[in-house]
Amino acid sequence: MTPEELKALIHEVAARTQGVGPLAESLKWGEQSFAPVRANVGSSVRIQPRAGGDVALMFICHTHLVEEFHALYPDTLAFEGNRAIVVESGRPVERDALSHCIALALTYKLRKRGKA
Repeated sequence: MTPEELKALIHEVAARTQGVGPLAESLKWGEQSFAPVRANVGSSVRIQPRAGGDVALMFICHTHLVEEFHALYPDTLAFEGNRAIVVESGRPVERDALSHCIALALTYKLRKRGKA
């Protein structure tokens, strides 16, 4: 998937995920960042293009989101430490698993408070 395709997927997931609402887009550390506009809804998702065509979806490490994703999809998605899901160039992507992880990040704070 390209960065543009990932951006479209993030917006698609946000639109269909209850409680998320519109997203704010910004640049953080030079990367496109997406987070719910409303406070206390979710955590940000950043897109980091890599050399060779890979793209990483970056998450805040202290949320433990990547550990949660890895527990759910250990053999389906590629991970990098506790910060990223790596979408490898030229490899098929399991869109449903990736979409689920994006939805979990965008509702992180709601889920943490038991409201999602």
